[in-house]
Amino acid sequence: MVQFNMINDVQNAAPDASEAPFLAINHLYKSYKIGERETVILKDINLTIGEREFISIIGHSGCGKSTLLKIVAGLERSTSGSVLLEGREIRKPGAERMMVFQQYSLLPWLTVSQNIRLAIDEVLKDASPVEKKQIVSEHLAMVNLTAAADKYPDEISGGMKQRVGIARALATRPKMLLMDEPFGALDALTRGKLQRQVLEIWEQHRQAVIMITHDVDEAIYMSDRIVLMTNGPEATIGEILEVPFAHPRDRAKLRNSPEYYQLRNHALNFLDSNFESDD
Repeated sequence: MVQFNMINDVQNAAPDASEAPFLAINHLYKSYKIGERETVILKDINLTIGEREFISIIGHSGCGKSTLLKIVAGLERSTSGSVLLEGREIRKPGAERMMVFQQYSLLPWLTVSQNIRLAIDEVLKDASPVEKKQIVSEHLAMVNLTAAADKYPDEISGGMKQRVGIARALATRPKMLLMDEPFGALDALTRGKLQRQVLEIWEQHRQAVIMITHDVDEAIYMSDRIVLMTNGPEATIGEILEVPFAHPRDRAKLRNSPEYYQLRNHALNFLDSNFESDD
């Protein structure tokens, strides 16, 4: 049976320091002040993540998902609370946390291999030129882009551009991968293929992953746990769902499983119950 891990008072408590979680988000608040008015975006967020765990965060637009990811990335600061990575507070961006955005963010004047090499040069400064070349080659092969190594971004498809972005992030050997709707700009067929490819890479080279998505099926297929956010403002974690399927995963087999639809319907019902019309 699917275990629906509902957030309760115990889970909302600050993580036990003795457990030394890989990533710990403790009583995090984020607000913005315009003039005399202060709006709370995120309210009392508490979450721990393991060093090889794949987490998806789902919620309606405006619930602060991307803001939370940027705080973990060090691109924004929380108003209060803390984010600890291996016991150290995150205060700024770091090479141990790499982001993959929905938009591809490739430099158009560099080739595919040069875009990847640029990140390696910046992060792996002590690696020799031979080692850097080998890392580029390995990660091009990892995302099946060896044949496109010398092409420029405007010569490749959207799905290929996103694969370059993923290869670039992975090539720097981060401890954590942060993905903000990485497949959102892709057509359905390309999206499915890239989901499978990214999941296969993660299953072979596990690291901590936080992925923002609006797609419940995507979250179930790829994640170990799904974090469901309530609506903003003052959004918080409403539920955390354990995904009971072992890795590696077969999408067709999952969709023939009663547990899959039980989990899917539970997540959709949560989102429906938190939906508020703009009317």
